[in-house]
Amino acid sequence: MQNRARAIFIVTCSLATAAVVYAELKKGYYAPAELGILRQPAEIESSPDSTFQVPAYPAPAADLVQGDGLQEVQIYCNTCHSTRYITMQPPLPPATWEAEVNKMNKTFGAAIAEDSTRKIIVYLQTHYTPDTRKQ
Repeated sequence: MQNRARAIFIVTCSLATAAVVYAELKKGYYAPAELGILRQPAEIESSPDSTFQVPAYPAPAADLVQGDGLQEVQIYCNTCHSTRYITMQPPLPPATWEAEVNKMNKTFGAAIAEDSTRKIIVYLQTHYTPDTRKQ
């Protein structure tokens, strides 16, 4: 008896679902050839004289240590990520900072000039190593 009740329930649910889909097709909400296709809404066309205002992005300022190379760090490192990444790192050994900057330059294509790369490395090695970092 229990199996029969389950079978009746499944058949009833299937018929109800089929009836809903059939009704939606009849209303014109779906076309049989387009079932399973998601449509994007049409783009809003803006006039050539449109003016847009965008507020400043609320980026928290990282408290970087003052020193030679700070300007290069702020200019070049901010192009790909926040300088907050520097202060979020644990103190890294000098060789690791050099490897990180070279990775950004060579692997990730940061396109930092050679003299600026050297200044950034020296800045990080001077202020953010286990021996020099001030908590």
